[in-house]
Amino acid sequence: MTMTKQILEALLFAADQPVTLAQLAQLSPEPVEKAAVRATLEDLAADYEGRGVQLKEVAGGWQFLTRPEHGEWVRRLIQDESRAKLSRAALETLAIIVYRQPVTKMEIEGLRGVDSSGVLKTLLERRLVKILGRKRVIGRPILYGSSREFLQYFGLGNLTDLPRPEDIRPPLEGLPEEMQGEEFAALEELVEAQAVGDGGVGHEEGEPPAA
Repeated sequence: MTMTKQILEALLFAADQPVTLAQLAQLSPEPVEKAAVRATLEDLAADYEGRGVQLKEVAGGWQFLTRPEHGEWVRRLIQDESRAKLSRAALETLAIIVYRQPVTKMEIEGLRGVDSSGVLKTLLERRLVKILGRKRVIGRPILYGSSREFLQYFGLGNLTDLPRPEDIRPPLEGLPEEMQGEEFAALEELVEAQAVGDGGVGHEEGEPPAA
């Protein structure tokens, strides 16, 4: 059985998260090269040009997303408390983790100047961050880093797509002096871009709930 555009379309529509080329290739009853799957996906993506949804490579896989220009309409449909925007505390903590990973809770709190237990718990529950292991120092503290769901949430292909902190000027006011506001401002810029539709929303669950 050939893995046609129609089959791939059905698989991706049914998925609630990005599906990798390897996963799609493994579903074929006959051997299929990942390059062939990618070519078919790119052909399928072209079919959706000018439509209300798009097929996009994100977070290491492929997923149907709404188009940015229709973001306001989609938000009206899905807006509820479970999809509330990231709080300032959560965004600040997430910025430290994303740009300084792997990082420990003590290092996070050293930058923020406040206890981060509750925020870390929320970010872990929302699957925006994950535990990477333990640091090889006395006490073996837990190391935190960004997750695949983080990439999906922000519509990023990989971490290199993040805005560079040094490109954000001037730093925002009221942030820890040690951070100089750059990491927070960079991530907040990404949030603002998402708020006007960048990245889109998945066809079912869309983005993971945020803190």
